[in-house]
Amino acid sequence: MSFEWVDTEDALKDIVTSVLSGSRYAIDTEFHREKTYYPKLALVQIRWGNQTALIDPLAVDPRGFARLFGSDILAVFHAAQQDIEVLRHAALEAPKNIFDCQVAAGFVGFSTPSLATLVQAVKKVSLSKGDRLTDWLRRPLTEQQCTYAADDVIHLFDLHDELTRQLSALGRIDWVTDACAELAIRPMGPQDPSDAWLKLKEARALKGNARGVVQALAKWREERAMRGDLPPRRVMSDMALLGISQKIPKSVEELANTRGVDDRHLSADYCREIMTAVRDGAKNVVSMPTSDNDDVDKWARPALTLITAWVGELARRHKIDATLLATRNDITAFLRKTPNARLCQGWRATLIGDDLTRILNGEVGLSVDRDGHLKLISSST
Repeated sequence: MSFEWVDTEDALKDIVTSVLSGSRYAIDTEFHREKTYYPKLALVQIRWGNQTALIDPLAVDPRGFARLFGSDILAVFHAAQQDIEVLRHAALEAPKNIFDCQVAAGFVGFSTPSLATLVQAVKKVSLSKGDRLTDWLRRPLTEQQCTYAADDVIHLFDLHDELTRQLSALGRIDWVTDACAELAIRPMGPQDPSDAWLKLKEARALKGNARGVVQALAKWREERAMRGDLPPRRVMSDMALLGISQKIPKSVEELANTRGVDDRHLSADYCREIMTAVRDGAKNVVSMPTSDNDDVDKWARPALTLITAWVGELARRHKIDATLLATRNDITAFLRKTPNARLCQGWRATLIGDDLTRILNGEVGLSVDRDGHLKLISSST
């Protein structure tokens, strides 16, 4: 398989111009995030027509993709969510008109398939497993690594064509278009630093002032990690963060004797920021967010159980990935009559929304047939 290695701005500009002359392109990325807060783009693979290019973002400015990503030309991905996040960070924007083969496959009977699974099912071709621990930031990459990377885009047009054919036969093209449009505009990237403490399981057991301290300290850790582009645990370990929150030190000496605290945390800048977070956090009363069991009113909890079961049945019956049909948040929004709830709009309303309304109105109930499948029955039966 031939590919072009791109490591100059002029070559990238020429490729973007060439891709813009077509109607679609396949794209994938390689990245690392183990040693940084933000994902580090290491490679961009693009295929258009019968040409393939591997673009080195360590040598060229990824913002050179702006003309392409801002266009209406279709970008064909597989499992696009992380790629979109990475491109938004590195190139400042990402393709807006996308077709995600993994999402599309969920509408024709697959459940979140890997690229290798999908290629095997559609083309009867086995992809090389490659080395999942490859350091994509190392240069030069070997021929084997480049071939493995190019494989990630070489089959996407065939998948796009076959999935489109199947979706057209099922009348589901518009469903996938809507689902991919949702994905393309979905908020991604760092969460609110004020919510960082919720990722610590042990933090939920803290009470009183300790809870305010863990929230403030986790917020400080997240913001410092962002500024330094470091993983949060490189700033402060979970052990130290939780230890400080439990102890609530009132002096540098008490801080120094807290388990997990090291010399770095006792340096002037760190120490001042940590003690400020501790003092400020201790003044706050922090409530736990509502649990999954509290996210709907009590009267609606039985309905949540019934609707979740019916979603699963419809997903099985129509061979659609249940997570595409409706998430728990979708069902909760429907029960709360949230404006613009997804189950009240588009193809979801057609496929499932009317059934859910009838269930909630008491017009129908659920029963199990002899084969163990659910079915709707009239409440008057």
